[in-house]
Amino acid sequence: MLKTSRSSYRQNITPASLDQYVPKVELKEYLKINDAIYEVDSKAENGMTFSRLLNYKYSDTLKKMDPDHLVALVTEVIPNYSCLVFCPTKKNCENVAEMICKILSKEYLKHREKEKHELIKSLKNSSSGSLCPVLKHTIPFGVAYHHSGLTSDERKLLEEAYSTGVLCLFTCTSTLAAGVNLPARRVILRAPYVAKEFLKRNQYKQMIGRAGRAGIDSSGESILILQEKDKQQVLELISRPLENCYSQLVQEFTKGIQTLFLSLIGLKITTNLGDIYHFMSGTFFGVQQKILLKEKSLWEITVESLRYLTEKGLLQKDTTLTERGLLQKDTIYRSEDEFHSFHITKLGRASFKGTIDLAYCDILYRDLKKGLEGLVLESLLHLIYLTTPYDMASQCNPDWMIYFRQFTQLSPAEQNVAALVGVSENFIGKKASGQAIKKKVDKNIVNRLYLSFVLYTLLKETNIWSVSEKFNMPRGYIQNLLSGAAAFSSCVLHFCEELEEFWVYRALLVELTKKLTYCVKAELIPLMEVTGVLESRAKQLYNAGYKSLMYLANANPEVLIRTIDHLSRRQAKQIVSSAKMLLHEKAEALQEEVEELLRPPPDFPGVEAFPTEKA
Repeated sequence: MLKTSRSSYRQNITPASLDQYVPKVELKEYLKINDAIYEVDSKAENGMTFSRLLNYKYSDTLKKMDPDHLVALVTEVIPNYSCLVFCPTKKNCENVAEMICKILSKEYLKHREKEKHELIKSLKNSSSGSLCPVLKHTIPFGVAYHHSGLTSDERKLLEEAYSTGVLCLFTCTSTLAAGVNLPARRVILRAPYVAKEFLKRNQYKQMIGRAGRAGIDSSGESILILQEKDKQQVLELISRPLENCYSQLVQEFTKGIQTLFLSLIGLKITTNLGDIYHFMSGTFFGVQQKILLKEKSLWEITVESLRYLTEKGLLQKDTTLTERGLLQKDTIYRSEDEFHSFHITKLGRASFKGTIDLAYCDILYRDLKKGLEGLVLESLLHLIYLTTPYDMASQCNPDWMIYFRQFTQLSPAEQNVAALVGVSENFIGKKASGQAIKKKVDKNIVNRLYLSFVLYTLLKETNIWSVSEKFNMPRGYIQNLLSGAAAFSSCVLHFCEELEEFWVYRALLVELTKKLTYCVKAELIPLMEVTGVLESRAKQLYNAGYKSLMYLANANPEVLIRTIDHLSRRQAKQIVSSAKMLLHEKAEALQEEVEELLRPPPDFPGVEAFPTEKA
């Protein structure tokens, strides 16, 4: 009989390192002060060693345009390799992109010229023929800016072009560092600031972590541009450890601890004060509580949060002790209070089901209640106001001249909406002319109405670019507002479904949510329910005669390819199969409804259950 010892097995096992599968990318960190480049070196006395001097010929005019020598730094890398330039603000991103393209040689225009032309064409198609003048100038050079002011379609197209090397340089804000996987051979930090705040260590590491691509590059490098006045702070920045990670439950109680408690009780995970306290003890916040809130104990925070929810009418305290509480009352627990249970109220369940921020749930209830007294249905403005996100209103800064201009163009019914919510034309006129106002008006209501005007105009015109120009707002912000309003409209719908008194809103909000979600002409909405069909594609299909789901479900993919521009065979097949599936689902739902209507009720008078015959 063959014997095998354990030791022979051990000898034949070779441990595998992760490095065998994910190659290491060497990252070199540099600092730039004036014309000199220094390498970050932890062993050096002051944390850096001299590396080289920049060798790029600048005329006096170019020095004024590019005092930080950005063009010298980027041209060492592009167009053969990619480069990211992080800028402190969105406006700075656009200015830097334009400045670089003014100085770059015309030779850069020839690099992948045809693909860059296609990219511009795709950007125009995605934006109903519109194109940002900055991108129109920079893309031919392989340069673009990237920040939250772009629409999602623009971001997607630009990111794809950068990933494939059609674009070789992005000027971007710090949000790209955390949100998108777009690595580069060289990363340049325009300044050690994010807006007006000095960089934190974790932000710095996140940005420079974009340098180098595993499997593509063997090395990557970062260059932080700094002024002499910031030198000491930067040297401390590169040498200090990363900031500690803290629980965010305590930062915003209504979005943190109180929402957590409402969910625990709403889902019936636990309803007992003692059990909720023990649950909190096991959270990250529970572990860090003594660091984050020294003046209060975890018990006090738990009790106060539950008291807040009770006072707000979201929870109700049961008056009788639980069976478990009666048994254990005199043993290990603090007091009789620990054994009191809580149950969720109707308002609490509506807030929980609608995922409404608890800071606004009572305001939303009051707004909806007030709306019932005189809901204006001659236009969508009143409903849009009720579904405009509260949190976005608090961050809004209206342009008062634009606000006044839009106000004066309202119809009598629409002006009635403004009067109902408490905003007068006189107030907006005084703000626009800079006059002093004695009467107090709720700033959040005024801001919310202004955002309602933006959304109302957008639903009428269905063109983000024209609305962006009309209200002097970044198109990306308007798109975020639209998606936020669509999401909040859906939340308000679920909120109303739990409260019988708001039954009138239900059918209205179903349609409004659909309008906000698609933001297109009504006839295009059915087509946009199909997977892979966005606004521009829906317009193409509608104009080609495919006016409903039924037309698409019965379409021939080969005919679609010939009829619709820039439609691949794979996309055509996906559109047809998705339309067929949607049509089949709707047919099944109707069939079930028919069967339900034709089926006699089980408790119908005179109908007796007959015994089954035995074979």
